[in-house]
Amino acid sequence: MTGYKVSSAARRDILDIVSYIAARDVDAATKVRDTLLAAFARLARRPALGHVRPDLTRLPVRFLNVIRRYNVAYRDHGGSVEIVRVFGPGRDIPALLR
Repeated sequence: MTGYKVSSAARRDILDIVSYIAARDVDAATKVRDTLLAAFARLARRPALGHVRPDLTRLPVRFLNVIRRYNVAYRDHGGSVEIVRVFGPGRDIPALLR
């Protein structure tokens, strides 16, 4: 069985995203959080869902777009997936992945 783990940087990203949304709409924040967690579980089952983005980084990560607003950077470790970062709109992904 495959699984996933969330890096500390990705945990901070999720907290920042959810906190920002919750300041305006708690229900929307909960929905975004739950959708992200469901996407992580989906990646654990099917790690090839995402795609490589050489225009953003040379790191060995793949990306999955969630809710057309968030980019999840992850690594497939062959049996488990590591969620590296979760980027909201307007983030400088290449700079944050250095």
